[in-house]
Amino acid sequence: SYQRFANCYRCFYKLQPEMTRSIYDQFISQLQTSIKEEIQEVKDEGNLEVLFNSLDKIVEEAKDQEEPTWRPSGIPEEDVRSAMVPYLLKHRSYLRKVLKEKEEENRKVAESVLAGRDRIAELQQLIEARKHAWQ
Repeated sequence: SYQRFANCYRCFYKLQPEMTRSIYDQFISQLQTSIKEEIQEVKDEGNLEVLFNSLDKIVEEAKDQEEPTWRPSGIPEEDVRSAMVPYLLKHRSYLRKVLKEKEEENRKVAESVLAGRDRIAELQQLIEARKHAWQ
């Protein structure tokens, strides 16, 4: 603040308060310019504009997510478990569903095979009966 600046240069402030204010204003102006230039230099060197834009895109995409974002705990075993267990549970549920569908499909095919066998047995009996009748 100007008061702190004036207190640091108290003797000069007492002699020429207007000049102290002018020096303070110039100092602040040059300091702001210097800081802005330094920040721009850091942004240019680190390619921060592109990185910040990609970060903004990630943030926008994350707004539509229903599940909370994963954060590491620092313990690798727990991190892997916390990341993998939901996936594995979902996969297990999917596999159980597929298994039920396949079991149902197999049951229908087995019924069809049994019906076909019964039909074959009936036809064999019919053939035998006609064969005996013909002889």
